[in-house]
Amino acid sequence: MKRIYTLTCLLCLIAGSATAQIGKLSPWLRQISRPQTTAKPFRSPANDQRHVCAFVRTGDDGQAVLRENGCRELARFGNLYIADIPISRLRTMAADPRVGRIEARPSGQVLNDSLIVNINATKAYAGDGLPQAFTGRGVVMGIMDIGFDLTHPTFFNDDATEYRIRAFWDMLSADTIGSPFYVGRDYQGTEELLALGHSRDGLDQTHGTHTLGTAAGSGAGSKYVGMAPESDMCIVANAVSDDMVYIDSADVYKYTYATDALGFKYIFDYAESQGKPCVISFSEGSGQDFWGYDVLYYEMLDSLTGPGRIIVSSAGNNGIIPTWFHKPAGQASAGVFISNNQPSMMVTLKGDNDFDLRFVSYIERGDTLTVPMHDVLAQEDSTLAVQFVNIDEQVFDILIEAYPSCYNPVETCYDVTVTAAQGKVGIAPSMSLEVVGEKADVEGYRVTGIFPPNAINPSLVAEANHSVLSPATAPCVICVGATGYRRGIENYEGKWKQNDGSFTPSHRGSYSSIGPTYDGRIKPDVLAPGTNIISSYSSYYLENHPNANDINWDVEHFDFRGRTYAWNANSGTSMSSPAVGGAIALWLEACPTLSPDDIIGILSRTCRHNDPDHDYPNIYDGYGEIDVYAGLLDILGVSAIKAISREPSAARLTPLSDGRWRLLLPHPATSDVRLTVYALSGQIVARQSLASGQQEYTIDMPALKKDAVYAVQMAGDASAVGSLLIRP
Repeated sequence: MKRIYTLTCLLCLIAGSATAQIGKLSPWLRQISRPQTTAKPFRSPANDQRHVCAFVRTGDDGQAVLRENGCRELARFGNLYIADIPISRLRTMAADPRVGRIEARPSGQVLNDSLIVNINATKAYAGDGLPQAFTGRGVVMGIMDIGFDLTHPTFFNDDATEYRIRAFWDMLSADTIGSPFYVGRDYQGTEELLALGHSRDGLDQTHGTHTLGTAAGSGAGSKYVGMAPESDMCIVANAVSDDMVYIDSADVYKYTYATDALGFKYIFDYAESQGKPCVISFSEGSGQDFWGYDVLYYEMLDSLTGPGRIIVSSAGNNGIIPTWFHKPAGQASAGVFISNNQPSMMVTLKGDNDFDLRFVSYIERGDTLTVPMHDVLAQEDSTLAVQFVNIDEQVFDILIEAYPSCYNPVETCYDVTVTAAQGKVGIAPSMSLEVVGEKADVEGYRVTGIFPPNAINPSLVAEANHSVLSPATAPCVICVGATGYRRGIENYEGKWKQNDGSFTPSHRGSYSSIGPTYDGRIKPDVLAPGTNIISSYSSYYLENHPNANDINWDVEHFDFRGRTYAWNANSGTSMSSPAVGGAIALWLEACPTLSPDDIIGILSRTCRHNDPDHDYPNIYDGYGEIDVYAGLLDILGVSAIKAISREPSAARLTPLSDGRWRLLLPHPATSDVRLTVYALSGQIVARQSLASGQQEYTIDMPALKKDAVYAVQMAGDASAVGSLLIRP
């Protein structure tokens, strides 16, 4: 039966030119600043005393605007500010012609050993085949996350004589008397940090302990060594949905993406105070959108990053979730089934022409409601409320809000929210959403809920892509996806634990999110191992949650200074992001001025292409899986020498005190060994041929200049094949 909808126009909040002024506010800010005319949540009472941390773009007199509205300036880059703004002043500021945009949204969610061998980093640590050892010394490794155990022995050096966490901002700290920080306070120095013991959320969270260990842990004498084991650590504990319980309800609005940007700035500022380059890994994120929630956020990240200032972020773990469908022009219709285990579900549509939206509720036969999108656009505020009552008298409220895409204003977007008056959306009965109109090219994006397949109409299916999370989608942020690495582990109780699902070593894990971005760019940028990565786990979490499910993935429990700690196997792009962050720390040690664009260039030239079915870069793998050693060769200029292989030789070549060199092979040579020595200009400066039968040789190479770097290509005997870098 075809239903005719009853049209209900929502009242405009403000009319005329004021509508455009309110458009300067990102949607969440519009919501929380809305005058309280009803009892609905998120409406602002007349005497609202709350503040929000937000990005603000102004003209040249921005400081005057902030001062006049009782705002507190927290950071500034030109005319782009992070500011503490009274919620009661948001709409006044939006009406001010000196203000271009105000933007904020709540913070996102966390995305939940021999790793160094897998991405070819062992030679970097030993200095084998390189002019020096690369361990991250002289580089600041930053992590912003939740749940830090500051006392874990992996955060000391290998023999526990030096503590390596230098500074820590706990945004959730309640110890704020005298603190100059917008939220929480910071702690510095070994004594103060160890006395603190853990972040405020550290009794119930441990994610940050794992990611920090992956990026920079020393291993504490174990084999579970992080990527940059001699780097300095600077960390921030921020607020996400998982630890909001620690925040007073009156202060929740202070914790936004703008607050996270202050966390990035804190780490970079610390590194600058020490005169050191810095890379930050961030394993959190939120969905993309067409409203423009991230316009100023990305501008701020672009201002924060630069030479010696790198941010990497995890792509997300939504790679197997169908998130997108497409109805091309010339096709009559396309759509999906919608379902959510909640009363409401939201879908965003983006189109370049007029079309109708058809809802079908499947009872004994399909019951249909059709809504023309031109009816939505005809409303003064481009918002239409429709009620769908099916033949079983089940009521569904449908709200459709239209707005121009922040990426291309020629395209119109529609946020479609379906709410079941009773029960859940798409569950008894099934419901489909279809786009109808041959002229229109329309894409549909999941916001909440799922797009499940349904045998009622198998043609209504979605694809799993467009799922990379923000801020990894920012052009200046290195976006990291995950590869399969270790299928399972034997836990501390001797039980075998194995991940379910598809698993191909060094290929993208099926869970790892897929591009492109909503504006059509390729993401992720790079892959790194993310499945069953073993790293540090919090002693405080173990103590307070001994029966938690994730403790079953602990591979070892051990004691240190009177506490019991764990090594734990965890999976997700949360684990691959700090692996790449630590790898970049090694690269920054080799060249402290590398910029985000330089990093992308290195990845494009040196990543491993493990999937022969893909062209690179692509929306699944980016440029491929990171290769630490090949990246160092590229940074040091060796990649330009075509005769030099990317694979390091297993041989060792070390200088002797008399000017000669000692060559040590893994095994006695069964065939002749040939060495060709190149200057970094590519010129051949020496050749040697050594007869088989020995494991150790002494070589005379007088043409080499002191302190210059040379590339050596070894050939002949299988135990020697590969490249080395040497410095006399």
